[in-house]
Amino acid sequence: MLNSAQEQNISSNGTAIQANGDVTITAGLSYSDARDVALDVFHANFYKLAGAAAELATARAKEITEEFLSKLQKEAPAGLGKAQEPDFQYALLTVQKEYAKNGDKDLGDLLIDLLVDRSKQEKRGILQIVLNEALGTAPKLTENQLAALAIAFLFRYTKKNDVGDHVRFGEYLDQFASPFVSKVVTNQACFMHLEFCGCASIGIGGIKLENILCTTYQGLFLKGFDQKEITDRGIAIGLDQDFFIQCLNDSSKIQVNALNKESLDEKLSSRSVSSEDQTKIIQLFETSKMSETEVREKCISIRPYMAGLFECWSGSAMQNITLTSVGIAIGHANIKRFVGEFADLSIWIN
Repeated sequence: MLNSAQEQNISSNGTAIQANGDVTITAGLSYSDARDVALDVFHANFYKLAGAAAELATARAKEITEEFLSKLQKEAPAGLGKAQEPDFQYALLTVQKEYAKNGDKDLGDLLIDLLVDRSKQEKRGILQIVLNEALGTAPKLTENQLAALAIAFLFRYTKKNDVGDHVRFGEYLDQFASPFVSKVVTNQACFMHLEFCGCASIGIGGIKLENILCTTYQGLFLKGFDQKEITDRGIAIGLDQDFFIQCLNDSSKIQVNALNKESLDEKLSSRSVSSEDQTKIIQLFETSKMSETEVREKCISIRPYMAGLFECWSGSAMQNITLTSVGIAIGHANIKRFVGEFADLSIWIN
């Protein structure tokens, strides 16, 4: 048995802890402590309103704070301990103030996603700086502008590698594009304001949506070729099913089995295909592509609502914009708000 007499040496700033059993020490703040700190920050810094306006602002601040802390506790509980950091409090106050002013639920959800992502950052870096800026910028944008950022980010900066046929492509459009398609507008002022807010730049040259889709998902938009092409071109591996499948758009023909040029290159390298065969297979992949008109018609046949997006894209500065880091962060958060899980923002901002 251990001696019951205990002796401790404590430094001037230390805390003495004694117990007969194990002691568990939890660093950081609890949920309730973080909530109290967050609301204290709001009450101490938000300008004083009168009567019903003050009550409404306080109620909204409590609502957004609870929703944020609940999501943070679920996704990154260690972030609760940052409630005592000045930069964290300033970012949270930005969210509280903006939601207290207008109570827009969609904006509130977007800001929560941005703030949760910001809370996951362990140190000051480009991603934390961008997210701080995005928190202050998003409230300056309309629903139409937020939708434009989401659509531009989706098609210009991302690709979904498991979209292997037209059925899955339609499901992809339903999940990621359809929430925003009806909200995109052609108004030039919409895009000028995005540029003014530092979310995008409007260039002289543009790129059509058809071209983007035909590059990112090229395997979905091939006309195919006759099987004898493999023999005529002297492809040594022959009708290898890893590289050739029935054409998705013409069952009487075959096509190269790849979603895009990048995936084809990876497949050719992994199989150690001869350089001669690689060149010939790539040529077949590139020469059987649909035209821009055919790509558009195929997309519309898969999902008719895409007609409106093609019109908006070609009839506005959407085809001319390049997103900044802030625009990417907001576009990413807006998509994540609808689909839930999404690739980490650090893929695009690092």
